[in-house]
Amino acid sequence: MTTQIRLQQQLDFLNEADKLKSTLRATQLCDGSRRENSGEHSWHVALYALILSEHASHPVDIGRVIQMLLIHDLVEIDAGDMPIHAEHDLEKHQAIEEAAADRIFALLPADQAQVFRALWDEFEAAETDDAVFAKSIDRVQPVVANLETNGGTWPEFNVTAEQLESRVGVKVSRGAPAVWEILQSRIRQWFAAGT
Repeated sequence: MTTQIRLQQQLDFLNEADKLKSTLRATQLCDGSRRENSGEHSWHVALYALILSEHASHPVDIGRVIQMLLIHDLVEIDAGDMPIHAEHDLEKHQAIEEAAADRIFALLPADQAQVFRALWDEFEAAETDDAVFAKSIDRVQPVVANLETNGGTWPEFNVTAEQLESRVGVKVSRGAPAVWEILQSRIRQWFAAGT
């Protein structure tokens, strides 16, 4: 493969990744002005990981964690955002995301496609220390945004404290237990206020 072909493939991938900026998520910005897009989310969770890595339950390679978080939602270009509290067919959505990963990562030169697809698969499996922490931080950012916007989309999805614990808390506690402990206190206060 010539350098020109390799570079064109890389640029094609980067142009495709730009579509993530047009993929809206359920989560609102912390100022409540609008919903965030998946590109903003990916950047923000990568920053969360960089800042909060000292609270990981096990030592992590922050460079790998940031890489995972920068690519973890690229599949939303094809699959769209799937809010954790929305009703959905999980198996069907996972199949759509797998197909999206196949298509999107294949735009890269073969060596990079293999590396990034493996990184995405590692994130999805959430078995390594890096992936467990990355997955936990991916769950933290929307919780913080919802707390900053007086519940944000929780009322829209009829979210209960128990659902937050089972759908979010379990994963955050695995990778960043001290972070979840702090968030639990704020979550309890929000639900106790009955807002």
